[in-house]
Amino acid sequence: MDTFCSLSGLDPLWDWNQTWYTHTPELSDCFQNTVLVWAPCIYLWVCSPFYCLHLYCHGRDRLPFSLLCSAKLLLGFFLASFGFVEFFYILLERNQEIHRHLVFLLSPVIRSLTVVLAVCIIQWERVRGCRSSVVLFLYWLLGVVCSLVPLRAKIQLAVEQGLSPDIVRYLAFFSYFALQLAQLFLSCFADQAPPSKATLKVRERILHKLVVKGYRNPLQAEDLWSLRKEDTSEKIVSDLEEEWTTERTKLQQSKTSWPACNLMYFNALILAEHVCSVLIGHLSSSLSPLSLLLGFMSEEDAPLWKGYFYASLMFLLSCLLSLFNHQYMYTCFTVGMRVKTAVMGLVYRKSLVISSAARRTCTVGEIVNLVSADTQKLMDFVVYFNAVWLAPIEIALCLFFLWQHLGPSALAGIATVILIFPLNGFIAKKRSKLQEIQMKFMDGRIKLMNEILNGIKILKFYAWEKAYLEQVLGYREKELGALRKSQILYSISIASFNSSSFLIAFAMFGVYVLIDDKNVLDAQKVFVSMALINILKTPLSQLPFAMSTTMQAVVSLKRLGKFLCQEELKPDNVSREPCKLGIVCQKVTCISRINFQVPRGALVAVVGHVGSGKSSLLSAMLGETERRSGSVSIKGSVAYVPQQAWIQNATLQDNILFGREKRKSWYQRVLEACALLPDLEILPAGDATEIGEKGLNLSGGQKQRVSLARAVYRKADVYLLDDPLSAVDAHVGQHIFDKVIGPKGVLRDKTRVLVTHGMSFLPQADLILVLVDGEITESGSYQELLNRNGAFADFIHTFASSERKESSVQRGQSNTFFFTALIKSLFNTKQHSTIIIVKLELYIEYFRTIGLALIVPILFLYAFQQAASLAYNYWLSMWADEPIINGTQLNTDMKLGVYGALGFAQGIAIFGTTVAISIGGIIASHQLHLDLLKNVLHSPMSFFESTPSGNLLNRFAKEIDAIDCMIPDGLKMMLSYFFKLMEVCIIVLLATPFAAIIIFPLALLYAFVQSFYVATSCQLRRLESVSRSPIYTHFNETVQGASVIRAFGEQSRFILQANQRVDHNQTAYFPRFVATRWLAVNLEFLGNGVVLAAAILSVMGKDTLSPGIVGLAVSHSLQVTGILSWIVRSWTDVENNIVSVERVKEYAETPKEAAWTSECNALPFAWPQTGTIEFQDYSLQYRKGLEFALKGISLHIHQREKIGIVGRTGAGKSSLALGIFRILEAAKGKIYIDGIDIAELGLHDLRSRITIIPQDPVLFSGSLRMNLDPFDTYSDEEVWNALELAHLKNFISGLPDKLNYECSEGGENLSLGQRQLVCLARALLRKTKILVLDEATAAVDLETDTLIQSTIRSQFEDCTVLTIAHRLNTIMDYTKVIVMDKGHIVEMDSPASLIAQRGQFYRMCREAGLV
Repeated sequence: MDTFCSLSGLDPLWDWNQTWYTHTPELSDCFQNTVLVWAPCIYLWVCSPFYCLHLYCHGRDRLPFSLLCSAKLLLGFFLASFGFVEFFYILLERNQEIHRHLVFLLSPVIRSLTVVLAVCIIQWERVRGCRSSVVLFLYWLLGVVCSLVPLRAKIQLAVEQGLSPDIVRYLAFFSYFALQLAQLFLSCFADQAPPSKATLKVRERILHKLVVKGYRNPLQAEDLWSLRKEDTSEKIVSDLEEEWTTERTKLQQSKTSWPACNLMYFNALILAEHVCSVLIGHLSSSLSPLSLLLGFMSEEDAPLWKGYFYASLMFLLSCLLSLFNHQYMYTCFTVGMRVKTAVMGLVYRKSLVISSAARRTCTVGEIVNLVSADTQKLMDFVVYFNAVWLAPIEIALCLFFLWQHLGPSALAGIATVILIFPLNGFIAKKRSKLQEIQMKFMDGRIKLMNEILNGIKILKFYAWEKAYLEQVLGYREKELGALRKSQILYSISIASFNSSSFLIAFAMFGVYVLIDDKNVLDAQKVFVSMALINILKTPLSQLPFAMSTTMQAVVSLKRLGKFLCQEELKPDNVSREPCKLGIVCQKVTCISRINFQVPRGALVAVVGHVGSGKSSLLSAMLGETERRSGSVSIKGSVAYVPQQAWIQNATLQDNILFGREKRKSWYQRVLEACALLPDLEILPAGDATEIGEKGLNLSGGQKQRVSLARAVYRKADVYLLDDPLSAVDAHVGQHIFDKVIGPKGVLRDKTRVLVTHGMSFLPQADLILVLVDGEITESGSYQELLNRNGAFADFIHTFASSERKESSVQRGQSNTFFFTALIKSLFNTKQHSTIIIVKLELYIEYFRTIGLALIVPILFLYAFQQAASLAYNYWLSMWADEPIINGTQLNTDMKLGVYGALGFAQGIAIFGTTVAISIGGIIASHQLHLDLLKNVLHSPMSFFESTPSGNLLNRFAKEIDAIDCMIPDGLKMMLSYFFKLMEVCIIVLLATPFAAIIIFPLALLYAFVQSFYVATSCQLRRLESVSRSPIYTHFNETVQGASVIRAFGEQSRFILQANQRVDHNQTAYFPRFVATRWLAVNLEFLGNGVVLAAAILSVMGKDTLSPGIVGLAVSHSLQVTGILSWIVRSWTDVENNIVSVERVKEYAETPKEAAWTSECNALPFAWPQTGTIEFQDYSLQYRKGLEFALKGISLHIHQREKIGIVGRTGAGKSSLALGIFRILEAAKGKIYIDGIDIAELGLHDLRSRITIIPQDPVLFSGSLRMNLDPFDTYSDEEVWNALELAHLKNFISGLPDKLNYECSEGGENLSLGQRQLVCLARALLRKTKILVLDEATAAVDLETDTLIQSTIRSQFEDCTVLTIAHRLNTIMDYTKVIVMDKGHIVEMDSPASLIAQRGQFYRMCREAGLV
């Protein structure tokens, strides 16, 4: 190169005397005209092939020609032209001496060709849909930077000599530089906003607008960006599903529950993209510049420009490190977001195909936990996992450089690191086991809470809240016990790692000075070593957290793998191949020796006792049960109506259409056939009325009719109807049978399989199947079975006389009355985010819960540990400035001892602070959870009916998990780094007091930027939280209705809905973590300003400052960027997670029901002794401002009277029961039981002394005995006696565990009828003087109903019984019948007298065929 330059008459390429050893440094002309010109060109030519290939493989739609693109191309054309003009000018002017101008001739050509390449890349980017380019941005930036030196030289030369010698080349260069600067400016902008290619640089530019908008006005969902295609659920899950299917097969074959880490396979390269830059940045950020700066401070005659150069170099490297680090973090968070989307998608899809047996082992609560707590653990794992392998590499490289400075003494530091790692490995292993235990108890708690929320009405009726509160708290105590042990171990880990830098320095310096007296610690050795050790702090502090998150992720991955590897429903359980017959069924599980064929268009009735296998037969036809042998074949599409109606949280019309297009005429015909037209008149918005979660604003009969209408609208080929008529009135049932199911109904040409307890429908069936204990004992037409004189004929003859149509009573009508008024205000109003900035009150509330007695020691310990750190660092600087006498330093042993004592004191304080914060966090979490649980259980029924269970589960799962772990961990980190920042500022101010001029304005700017961020971040957090609850609600809804979804073949539509909900949630999450990066980048540049200030002020004060104090100040200021980065991260975590405290405390302000117990009104033990009930002018309304549901009821019920309550829809029958149990409080008037006003009693005192058998039988997961007697009040003999009277003794005796038989969630492993009998057994066990039956026998067959009625008559003979009648024949022998209408009692007398009066009761009996 020197020869090449010499041919052009230029100096050699490099001359140290001209460049370095001078007070006015200059670069040679050869260097300026070759290296500085060619470097950007070489960069672009090397990168362009790879970049173009990347665009080819990952391109998007072509972009239209924009003004920005046109300007870039035009500037590129001019830039290329200048180079060629300069080339031809030299060629023409100097043609005689061309060999002497090769450098000036070659450089413009290379430069112009490179610009042509850049123009081609701009066009290629437009074609491939790339809106911004990092490659070209770096090219233009590098070109401008390289042109600065020639620019300075040319300006200086022009000033000295003028422009006349070579004016053309001067003008060409200045014009070229101006155009290059313009290109750099244009490359900072994207073609369209928001861009699809969301690099951090571009996203942050857009985020500025979002942050400012969030600061000025509350953010709304429409202000957020839409997700990029590669971040959507559809793209991510579809890419992963095929890979996971292959992996699952391997896992099942190896019989392990470890899911592949290739959940993240599709982003592995993206993660690796920035790891090298982070590593290089960590190592180059401060080593050489600091060493050179300290060397400069020691040289007396060193020129000042070198000091400023070293200071500027430190600043530049710190800025580059910030950019590299946050681009890396941005990528990690993006991958974490995709992992969350992938896990949610896989879990949701699995929940749609999981088998019934596997489903019983995975409750809704556990599934919610998988998509809430476990996905968060996996996201943390993605962000911090690289530290697990990157940290040891950084540690090794730092130790290598330490060896260069201190020689073999560095081995002492290596030994210290080697001792620290096994200790923390052991701690991580123990914490992993504790994490598994904690998650196990958390699962149990969430599962139990889900059941409590689903069965809250039963808990209130039976006054069981305390029992289940104790069960939840039992799980919680065990969960917190595991967490407490884990946190103490974590504190040991943090203390060892945070003290590691001191321990390494103490070991190395101690060995260094003790092995040889001639080894002295000067400023350069001490502070370069300390800078290296401070770099060690980052990997050593990240490592325990990374190991912790990895262990937690391992546990979560195992749990996830266990669920995803559960057995799935086999597609071949049912054959859908075309066949001549409608259904062919031979031998399936749960039921045996099943053989029957159903011709197309036939009506098949399936009858049998409770638990005989009727519903299992339909499940077999749907493929829901495992087929052990034989075959099931169905021709055509299937529609299914389950025994318990499944209703979506959507409009009534959407529930019926169920994803199909609306055909108005057919839709109206379906509504008429299913008797829904009268209901539409009652509902406030007709069929556009929003139905609450689980159909809570519909009565049981309405839900069943909507479920039936959904099936009828489908126009399927085969209809499987699981007892849909038991929940509706007699006349409505007959109407539905005639208009829908029967020979003249709209389904007359379809194949229908009807499970029924109604004898009146059987004569019209083409085929009747009689099931006994899972086997078909008889089959044939109605007449054929009667002629055989078998068991069926005997049954018919026995019950034909008592079989009557059900009374004209709508089940659960009061629900309709209540919710038609509430529906507009409650369910058409979606959940909104509270738009307020995080208030100081939240922190005060949290710290008040911890207690002042713990907060004061925590602050003291933090102050003490940083004071110790400051003291031993200052002591070290004094040691480094100690004069060297005869080649040695004095009193090294004493100095080393003081240094060690201060360092060990700091380590003890670190352990104390972390343990104290952990214990404080657990205390706060325990109290907040207890308050939340008590507040929820003390809430009235109206609260649960208007609050989706997904919202409540979200509080108990995600929000409590954040309070358990995220807030204490964030506080530990934030306080630790905050006090460390205070220490750095004090050291810098001690060394250079003038730094205050820089530090204080920077602090104000820091606070200003942070205030902008907090306003936006908290609103984004709330938007994200609000959009998360619908995900859980949809998951819950889908799991419960999976069989219906599968039967209708609507899996793809529900998967699409789940994708939309997840994407909506991620739309709020994505800008939240981009906002965090925005803040971090801005604040770290402020921190780098502190580095620059400390270095420059040190250079300016060279004559007065010692190298030791400069080394101390500069080495500590270099930590500021890292400290600010961690303060931002931890502050953000605390700020965002403290909102969980607000969301948990939210329910403290909701209305509460009356006290459970009343000490001032002690009841006699045997109360009520007689069972008399008196209503005095009693009125009731469901909410203030609504019409009264009961109006001025005055009624006296004597002891041992049997009262039947009847009436049509909306009459107020169920309202009487709700009033007696004080589920609703009286608007006016009083109710007296045995002469005591029940309003003066505690709710549990009242509800535990009276009994109800509700219309919806609810069981909880746990043993049968627990479901009967949760307080263990009764002996086993009493329990067995109750079961015998409830006709369950034979069934329970046949179970393997008898009373300890585990009921699944919701009692799903028992039939509906068996669950109703368990509810009867509860009542028999309590044997109170007052019994209320709320249509309690709707789900059982006639024979069982007769047995139940006889049991009630015999066992409750001396009790007062109130029956909300379902079948009128059951109350014909009652003492009195109350006929209600529109909240009034219109008739009341004995049944015979009322019939004789020929009033409303007489008309109802006539309709039922009783008179």
